Amino acid sequence: MPEVVPTRSAYLELQDERRSMQEGYRFLDEKRLILAGELLTELQAYEALRRTFDDLYRQAVAALREAAGRHGLDGLALYPALVNETRIQRRSHNVLGIPVTEAGLEDVRTGAPAAVDPSPEGERCRDLYRQVIERAVPLAARQANLQRLWNEYSRTSRRARALEDVLLPEMQQTLRDIDAELEEQDREEAVRVRHFTRAS
Repeated sequence: MPEVVPTRSAYLELQDERRSMQEGYRFLDEKRLILAGELLTELQAYEALRRTFDDLYRQAVAALREAAGRHGLDGLALYPALVNETRIQRRSHNVLGIPVTEAGLEDVRTGAPAAVDPSPEGERCRDLYRQVIERAVPLAARQANLQRLWNEYSRTSRRARALEDVLLPEMQQTLRDIDAELEEQDREEAVRVRHFTRAS
């Protein structure tokens, strides 16, 4: 902290400033707790979605192998895709100004052209990869939520630590120094008054 002239008014001003800092620290600490709680909630939801996604993705890869074994890569590349109209549906709420979003695909299936050489393996592969895409949307939304919440939590935590570990201790030390200096000035003044009283 910059040097402060040790006066009573400076001491009172610094006490007010310290109270404001303490209130700021309490606010940041409470904000940190709320963000941590929301992070845990989002993380649990993300992990559940990730487990489902990973399991589905493994099934899709296995189905791709089977379909490629049946049709060959060239034949599978010609297998007709589903013709879908998809829209991303989103719902958001704010946590301390941070948007937290849930998302999913609204899928309007319009069918698919007939395959030249249809097979259960090809149909299963196509269906599983469609499901993988559907599951990827809510997973991506949760991952974005986690990133936004973590960024805000980190920023808030840094500010709270700066107040707790640096600014408030420095302020406390400055107040102690000023208090000691004022006491010393009072003692010197008392000595001068006694000396002047005796002299007169």
